[in-house]
Amino acid sequence: MPSPSPLLPESARRLAAWCVVVVLVAAVGAVGIWLVVTFKTAVTPVLLAVLGTALLGPLHRRLVAMRLNRSLAAALTCAAVVAVVGGATYIVVSVLVDTGDQIVASLRQAGKDLARHFGAAGTSLDDVAANAKDLVAKFGATAASGVITGLSVVGELIASAVLALLLMFFFLRDSDKAAGLLRSLAPRATGETAEAMARRAFEAVEGFMRGTTVIAFIDAFCITVGLLILRVPGAVGLGALVFVGAYIPYLGAVLSGAVAVLVALADRGLAIGLWTLGVVLAVQVLEGHVLQPMVQSRTVQMHPAVVILAITAGASVAGILGLLLSVPLTAAAFGVVSELRGHYGRRNGASRAGQGPDTGAGPDSGASPGPATGRPDS
Repeated sequence: MPSPSPLLPESARRLAAWCVVVVLVAAVGAVGIWLVVTFKTAVTPVLLAVLGTALLGPLHRRLVAMRLNRSLAAALTCAAVVAVVGGATYIVVSVLVDTGDQIVASLRQAGKDLARHFGAAGTSLDDVAANAKDLVAKFGATAASGVITGLSVVGELIASAVLALLLMFFFLRDSDKAAGLLRSLAPRATGETAEAMARRAFEAVEGFMRGTTVIAFIDAFCITVGLLILRVPGAVGLGALVFVGAYIPYLGAVLSGAVAVLVALADRGLAIGLWTLGVVLAVQVLEGHVLQPMVQSRTVQMHPAVVILAITAGASVAGILGLLLSVPLTAAAFGVVSELRGHYGRRNGASRAGQGPDTGAGPDSGASPGPATGRPDS
């Protein structure tokens, strides 16, 4: 009796199976994002510590190779982080404070120019710049509440930074035990696969952080030299701002470059502002066409559209921290997917190779099986 034909063709059944897989993965991802947002106070320091460990792991390994104790090497690495990040933050904040009046003066001058050329629109802009103090006094209560909220946010950021620093110390010191701990937590049959996936994800994050740091340093150096040649005030601080902004791909470069151009326009006029814009654009072209392909050629490659979508999603979920963490986490996800594809590809290839050619020796061919141990008969 012939078997009944299936209700759906093979292509439709495959499509339905893939739709089920996509829905399950999306559901798991949504639950994971909800958990991260719910416990962001604990998750954020862990992610920052992982990024710091990925960035400073080579320095810690070099100190350990110099016969230093692992705890001492981790402490020195964390001290270097505090010194570098604290110094860069101080320089950036000081230069922005020093040039704030110049930026406001530039806006007022721009308002006057607009009023001379475009009439009412420019006059309104000039009035807003001239009456800024009156506006602040009028909405003093709102400003005070905003300051209190800002102070609480700053306190949370400081607490998260301190916790991340402590976690980074422990991650660096006990990094040699991570593989064994992962194997002990994973099921016995999947321990090796889980370790390979974790290594690939961490290597992707490490490569991204290392490549981004190199590119950020080159960008900051080139823009600082250009600003010094143009005699723009606060050139070193603006270069530090470019260095920090480079960790937010595309968006950070635009914002830091805009600040540099605005400061140059405020202090040196339109011509120097245009030259500064040219320097910033030239450095961005150098980064996009030379530095990115050269420095990050060995890390996980992501299309710019994927990076922009990751930044947008990260900003909508976690704000500024989402901007900083979205691209490294996406790089880790790409690394895991690449490792899974390679793992199952090797396993399928090995299973096909193990089948071997058909020798024609069936169960009735008279061949006696060997011992259970697989050794040939003696």
